[in-house]
Amino acid sequence: MGGSEVSGLAAKHCVPCKGGVPPLAGEELRKLSSQLPDWKVIDGHHITKTYVFPDFKTALDFVNRVGAVAEAEGHHPDIALAWGRVDVKTYTHKIDGLTESDFVLAAKVDQEFFNRPKA
Repeated sequence: MGGSEVSGLAAKHCVPCKGGVPPLAGEELRKLSSQLPDWKVIDGHHITKTYVFPDFKTALDFVNRVGAVAEAEGHHPDIALAWGRVDVKTYTHKIDGLTESDFVLAAKVDQEFFNRPKA
């Protein structure tokens, strides 16, 4: 992470989806996913990433920071916490697929990871 495109995504805000819009596909999906190459697009439906930590407490602290970002953005990922790892999955439930807001949230999650306090 560190390219201006990713910084641009992280600077945006999630937009509430009212439904009735098609999920991202094709070139739109490729363009956004190329800005977050460490995230995996799964079946064109959701994006996921695993973050690795040295212990449970550090992983838990990250989950809490991501939770605060999600609340501030009004866009909530699925988060799985285990010893030394956090799995994040996001998609827009209202349309059962991906929107730009999913990529914005993913960039903000990356930002939390890369800006985490050093042990």
